[in-house]
Amino acid sequence: MATMEVTDRRPLLPTITVILLTLTASVAVLYGMSQFADILGPLLLTTNLFIAAFPIQVWLVRKGVPRMLAQVVLAITVFAVLAVFFYALAWSVTALVQELPRYQAQFYVLYYDVVDLLKSLGISEQQIFEQIRGVNPASLTGVLSSAVGSLTNVVSVVVVLIVMIFMMAFDTDAFAHRNRTLKTYQPRIWNSIADFIIGVRRYWLVTSLFGLIVAIVDVVALELLSVPLALVWGILSFLTNYIPNVGFVIGLVPPALMALLANGPITALIVVIVYSVANFVIQSIIQPKFNGDAVGVTALVAFLSLLLWSSVLGALGALLALPMTLLAKALLIDHDPQMRWINAFISNDPDTAIPREVTVVAIDADGIVEDVGAEAEPSSGGPAESLPDETGPGRPAPAG
Repeated sequence: MATMEVTDRRPLLPTITVILLTLTASVAVLYGMSQFADILGPLLLTTNLFIAAFPIQVWLVRKGVPRMLAQVVLAITVFAVLAVFFYALAWSVTALVQELPRYQAQFYVLYYDVVDLLKSLGISEQQIFEQIRGVNPASLTGVLSSAVGSLTNVVSVVVVLIVMIFMMAFDTDAFAHRNRTLKTYQPRIWNSIADFIIGVRRYWLVTSLFGLIVAIVDVVALELLSVPLALVWGILSFLTNYIPNVGFVIGLVPPALMALLANGPITALIVVIVYSVANFVIQSIIQPKFNGDAVGVTALVAFLSLLLWSSVLGALGALLALPMTLLAKALLIDHDPQMRWINAFISNDPDTAIPREVTVVAIDADGIVEDVGAEAEPSSGGPAESLPDETGPGRPAPAG
């Protein structure tokens, strides 16, 4: 009976060396990205919006609309989404700036109530005065006004976005050919990018839908409580829903402050409770059941993603935190059998760490990505034997 020779293959480098080299390379890449954040941020935002809106162009072409006209419609759609987003955000801040000075008297009543309360706790009035004498609606208005004024500094970013939108729209004409080329020579990278496209579309759709639901609940509650500018705060709640974790707090502070000044602390407390309950039930319990498959990371990883990408890409990094994490996860972890064990620590479904399932996707001749299920991967961890193509399912995947 033949015996199998077992060889002890030692790694070329010690494990600690590999870890240190990986961490060093990661820090170098992130630092390099931060140096070009003014370019990468708009580019990644535009790419995400095009991925989400590209089915519009496909639908128009299938309906007989000339491809050039469909590309223009796609570019205008993406531009309109960005314009509405930034306009609504600026409008919300401006409305708060204009409304706060009307509550100067209420602010001073609240101020003296707080002073009396702190006095009863043994804190002298002089200490109180030194700490909060400069805080009033006028000073808050000044801060918010400067925030509105700083919006003029993003003119260059807006110009870059506009140029990228229209250039990217016309580049979509060759997308199907580029897709076939990538699939031929790099099938694993192709499958990772296809997974990212499916996931990021699902993420933006689900986040927008549930953000709209939360905003409607908030507006109804604020109207019933007679809180000024209820519609403004509903729009702000919808916009901040795209920022994971801390977006809820950003959307809560202005209406709670307005409720405190206009109707008193009880109303402000009710606003906080309503916002918290709506956020917990809709965004923390229901929403993850729908978009868990889109991003597939734990709450802690989502929060760390926010901190990481905000430090790398600035304000746009907060908006793109989860899509960027999804891209990194799809490219580096999900389709590499030797790396999928990391999912046991970062994924909301630890079973995805088992390297035996691979997502199967199909991209038709128009370049539209469709999720068609999953296919068993060989136990050795190699790529699937076949991947569906626009020419039909079952086409053998090329080697490599």
